[in-house]
Amino acid sequence: MPSWNIHIAHVQRLLHEQDARALGIRDANAFLFGNLVPDIYVGYLVQPISRKVPYRVTHFADPAFVPQPAYWDFWTRYARASADERGRVSDVVLGAWMHLLADNVYNAANNRYIAERGIEPGEETRKRKQADFDLFGRTLELDIAPQVSRSVLQQAAAFPQYPIAEADAIRAIAVADDVVEQNSEHHIADTPRYCMLDASFFSQTYENVYHLMVRNLRAYAERGALECGEIGSDGNA
Repeated sequence: MPSWNIHIAHVQRLLHEQDARALGIRDANAFLFGNLVPDIYVGYLVQPISRKVPYRVTHFADPAFVPQPAYWDFWTRYARASADERGRVSDVVLGAWMHLLADNVYNAANNRYIAERGIEPGEETRKRKQADFDLFGRTLELDIAPQVSRSVLQQAAAFPQYPIAEADAIRAIAVADDVVEQNSEHHIADTPRYCMLDASFFSQTYENVYHLMVRNLRAYAERGALECGEIGSDGNA
């Protein structure tokens, strides 16, 4: 799955290049935090943590070789159910949806890539994939990190799939801040020497994720949570 530096970079680009209001984003900081939410209770990035939630629950996917989260299952089961009378959901919910969308697109692209080249799936291939994602993440320049705020903590506690404890939310924000700091300290200015994937894979997939995010968020902003329908990577609703 993409690392937090990649998720943060996508939010940063959205906020830099788009009008947040046109995407239905009301609290950019809460939206940024939401883009990290599905990973909080998995138990790898944020430690110590008050509890763990199985990956198949947090990401709507079986923890297979490289799983592809069913982000529309999250939307239909939890986002729509939590929408207000105007069809608006919290920015943390909106961000979590975008996290799952990004994971889906990146992992699907990876699975196609290895299948087309006859690379056998397995633990060694997974490690090579993750190493390449780590390298790509370090090529991204980050200038934002989530901040602790009353709004973030309230929205985290009210997250409709499972409540996020205040201490866990604060700890996750500290981890994200460290990710941004480490990305700056270990930034890669040139094209890395990837061990399995390649630069064109990342540039193309990064663009695909960005544009799919924009299309889905605009559809939500225009129609509300109850009316917007699934938009695939081909742009069709």
